[in-house]
Amino acid sequence: MIKATGLTKIFESKKALDAVDFHIDEGSIYGLVGSNGSGKSTLLRLISGVYMPDGGEITVDGESIFDNAAVKAEIAYLGDTPYFLPHATIKETARFYRQMYPNFDSQLYNRLIEIFPLDYKAKIAAMSKGMQRQAALIMAIASSPKYLLLDEAFDGLDVVMRKVLKNILIEGVENRSMTTVIASHNLRELEDLCDHVGLIHGGHIIFSDEIEKLKGKLHKVQTAFAKIPEISVFSGLDVLKIERSGSIIQMIVRGDEEEIMSYINKLSPIFSECIEPTLEEMFVYELEVTGYDVKSIIK
Repeated sequence: MIKATGLTKIFESKKALDAVDFHIDEGSIYGLVGSNGSGKSTLLRLISGVYMPDGGEITVDGESIFDNAAVKAEIAYLGDTPYFLPHATIKETARFYRQMYPNFDSQLYNRLIEIFPLDYKAKIAAMSKGMQRQAALIMAIASSPKYLLLDEAFDGLDVVMRKVLKNILIEGVENRSMTTVIASHNLRELEDLCDHVGLIHGGHIIFSDEIEKLKGKLHKVQTAFAKIPEISVFSGLDVLKIERSGSIIQMIVRGDEEEIMSYINKLSPIFSECIEPTLEEMFVYELEVTGYDVKSIIK
């Protein structure tokens, strides 16, 4: 388990993270979402042991991370700008990773170099951004870490390779109970992959929960009436947002779906339907309720 308590990181008197409390369970694929400068990368670097906390603590399986070689050997971190040894090829880099990571899986490495279409004898520095990203992913995944940390994991990958990567990450959970944390500014990219998701903004974790629980809490309801009723008739529902267009009323409602639809159908609508909102919509609605400026957080 990854656990943060009162975690704080300061750069030049500015708090990049401010007393953050959160945890990530073992075997989870956790999506960490936030705009640029929100604290995503700082949090990943603290989890990986690149940074030392200025306050509070961050632990992996109950142990501190910074200056702890044994714990770091279980963590693979891929930053938004991958670093490689100067003039190294993929094969040369793999030899280096075998020395650094005791659980390096050569069989998995051989499989990955068949999946990713790269020139394994070419210098990585001479490759395109997308190819460098693929090379870095090969090394991080083949290291067979217990914890895999990815900053903008899909950046520079085409649609096909994004799907391939998602399948590989799911296999890691199923076969090795690998815990994966993916930092991204794109909620849509994470929706069909992650089982948990958290929103970070201004150095604070605003929201963190299981995706299935989020989906069960909020519902988008569309209904039409021959005669538009007064908005007050919906007072028995926990309505977060309501819009009216002609004879159509659209609402965002929190609660049990069956109970919501039973309540609405008693009002004798012409038709009514409940549509599952997207992950992005769910975040927007919850943030609006808590008073955050949504436009400054989700772009």
